[in-house]
Amino acid sequence: MTALVMPLSAFAQAKVDAPEAGSLEELLELVRQGFQVEKAENRQRLTEFQRERERQAELLAQAQGNLRSLENLSQQLEETYNTNEGKLGDYENRLTEALGQMGELFGVVRQVSTDLSGYVFASLTSSELGGRRELLDRLGRSKELPSTEDLESLWYELQREMTAQGKVSRYTTPILTTDGQVEEREVIRTGPFGAMSGGKYLLWEAEEQKLRELTRQPPSRYVDTVEPFAATTTGFAPLAVDPSSGSLLNALTDTPGFTERINQGGVVGYVILSLGFFALVLGLIRWAVISNTSRKVEAQRKASGAREDNPLGRILSVHEENREVDAETLELKLDEAVLRESSNLERFLWLVKTVSVVAPLLGLLGTVTGMIQTFQAITLFGAGDPKMMAGGISEALVTTMLGLVTAIPLVLLHATLSNSTRRIIDILDEQSAGLIATRAEHGNV
Repeated sequence: MTALVMPLSAFAQAKVDAPEAGSLEELLELVRQGFQVEKAENRQRLTEFQRERERQAELLAQAQGNLRSLENLSQQLEETYNTNEGKLGDYENRLTEALGQMGELFGVVRQVSTDLSGYVFASLTSSELGGRRELLDRLGRSKELPSTEDLESLWYELQREMTAQGKVSRYTTPILTTDGQVEEREVIRTGPFGAMSGGKYLLWEAEEQKLRELTRQPPSRYVDTVEPFAATTTGFAPLAVDPSSGSLLNALTDTPGFTERINQGGVVGYVILSLGFFALVLGLIRWAVISNTSRKVEAQRKASGAREDNPLGRILSVHEENREVDAETLELKLDEAVLRESSNLERFLWLVKTVSVVAPLLGLLGTVTGMIQTFQAITLFGAGDPKMMAGGISEALVTTMLGLVTAIPLVLLHATLSNSTRRIIDILDEQSAGLIATRAEHGNV
């Protein structure tokens, strides 16, 4: 576009600068001179074009020469790569052949080191034998052949762990107490199963690599074996051990105690226990009173005179006080006296019987309320977490247990009281009937 504009501008300038022809000859001369100038310019352009074409041909030839050189270099490099790759494969095969069984040994060492590292991390023996994981982790992550020293160290750690698990050892180590403090104490370790200090069981915290006191010790029948075992230096001594290395101890400490179990029954459980305790105390009092009365009645049967401290003596007193009345009147008075004594003997027995019947019903009520609570938990939180439902289930089962535990002894107590009372009343009826029969047979004495 620039080349096209420039001649037009030159033509316009030449047109502007060209002299004006005064005649036709002058115009013809001017045209001839213009043709000559244009031919000279065309020849110059052609010369420049030919020279530029020759220069481009030289550049093309040079580029083609470079391309052929690079292609030759690429081919040489590809041949070198193929040759080196073949050599690398040969070297790897020769390395594999040279390693032989050492490669398999390397894999076994890495596997054993990894397994042993995880085991000693959770093992109770780490409370006494520390500083083992660094070596084992290094061997487990290593990508090089283990040295002879590493193999000997691994074998030593395996043997040391086995030896420690078969021993009962005493040593001093930091202990995490229940109040969050760390104290140095003497510890007795029984293999990998348990550790004790100060008459209490300890638990191994693998994350912190420390022993800690249990927030709550297991039942006394287990704890009572610790002190005699700790005092034993020779021979054998019984000891309760946890073969699960802590799982059973955690389960025992999580088991609710007597008071916690009672609290799980809720309000219904408290009502059952209150009624049961009241009925049991009342029943025991009545049992003592009836037993004492029975002994006095037996003594009265062997005595010659009537005594006012027992029902039979009071019946005989009625007979003595009514010697002048006829048999029918005496029968009425004796029946009244026997009825009065029977009422006194059977006092409060109905309450014991009522509580023995109501207690299981209250337990059933607690079961219903506990299950309602359980279904509410399922509705709100789903059934994925059993702990969310444990409260309602515990209330249901504990109230049922409390109801049965309350009812069973009360039923037995009521049966015993009823039988004893019935036996005394039978004696009173028998003696009363005998007195009436004697009066009817012999008349007024």
